[in-house]
Amino acid sequence: MNEPTFFQSISAGINNTASFVWTFILFLLILGGVFFLIYSRFIHYKYLGHAISILRGKYHNPNDPGQISPYEALSTALASTVGMGNIAGVAAAISIGGPGALFWMWVTAFVGMSTNFFTSTASVMFRGKDSAGVIQGGPMYVIREAFSPGWKPLAYLFSICCLVGFQYSRRTSLRK
Repeated sequence: MNEPTFFQSISAGINNTASFVWTFILFLLILGGVFFLIYSRFIHYKYLGHAISILRGKYHNPNDPGQISPYEALSTALASTVGMGNIAGVAAAISIGGPGALFWMWVTAFVGMSTNFFTSTASVMFRGKDSAGVIQGGPMYVIREAFSPGWKPLAYLFSICCLVGFQYSRRTSLRK
């Protein structure tokens, strides 16, 4: 019987910790989605027709602040949400889990839409302006504008992590 090496023990510990953290985060995401779904009384499903009217430009005023139309905003949101990871993830889930995986993807999408609705609403409510006066948004602005000044370092940390992630993904994509 071979004793595990130091690195194998560390690797097993990291894998166990990652598995626990992933399970905990998954539970929180689903619980949060169910909470938002019930708290909003299914608002994003009740007003689907109104959302389509907004998307078609019925309420669009060219003099409103902002630089893009509702359709361009939707396209940008979808482009950042649906990527190759989602497409490959669906294929992998179906190949590993079979047809039942598709049902659970629909269930989580139904609940996940409420989480996405609330995060998108928060990003619109708590936008900021840059030094040129142009409206900007994103999680760092939500943290800075919605929470007390004590949370401001978290906004800076998020921005730095985004920059590092962008640089890493750019370097790996340039190597291909």
